[in-house]
Amino acid sequence: MTDHMLIQRPETAPQVQIIRFNRPEKKNAITRAMYQTMTDALKAAEAAPDVSVHAFLGTQGCFSAGNDLADFLAFAMSGNMGREVIDFLVALASAKKPVVSGVDGLAIGIGTTIHLHCDLTVASDRSLFKTPFVDLALVPEAASSLLAPRVMGHQRAFALLALGEGFSAADAKEAGLIWKVTPPDAVEAETLSLAAKLAAKPPEALRIARDLMRGPPDAVLDRIQKEAAHFAAQLKSAEARAAFEAFIKR
Repeated sequence: MTDHMLIQRPETAPQVQIIRFNRPEKKNAITRAMYQTMTDALKAAEAAPDVSVHAFLGTQGCFSAGNDLADFLAFAMSGNMGREVIDFLVALASAKKPVVSGVDGLAIGIGTTIHLHCDLTVASDRSLFKTPFVDLALVPEAASSLLAPRVMGHQRAFALLALGEGFSAADAKEAGLIWKVTPPDAVEAETLSLAAKLAAKPPEALRIARDLMRGPPDAVLDRIQKEAAHFAAQLKSAEARAAFEAFIKR
């Protein structure tokens, strides 16, 4: 397990498993090892009878700046998205237990799309949600091309995923991407309070209610695979190489 991810069980809410990004010096950019740690944590918590809720958190001022650039360049060289990424997305989309998240500051790429799989998200009023996929000559991931239009309608989803427009916390709340906006110092406490409230609910009733609202995961899992295929193809493209080169030169 990498120290760049912390897997925690708070004393005040031991039925909640926290999956925390802990690489602030790199704005919590996610490596393959970090994806693997998150996948393992999700699977372990899903199988653990004493865990009721998953909670994703970042560090002060940054949830995650998205994928690590070095890994992105390795993907580009090999022409594939990386099995660790797909395994994580499948584990997240397949989770049977509620998922909550807390965002303070930057939430870029997967740092934004991960919240489409969360049942409740709290964000600070200084948060920024942005997905520069097309700017890098890539395509949306994490089934965001399916989930975002469902949540916020085509035009807002297009602005987020294709135009690459940044959403403030207020914009994200209005679009339905997040549940609540708080001051920065209240994000973690509010997120864990929501998680603890969910953990205290009758578990079977909560599971059924969640399943009814979310529906079967088949379409989401299928879209994850389709996006990954396009993503891998784009990584091999001349326009992606040019976009990465331009990004590096900034």
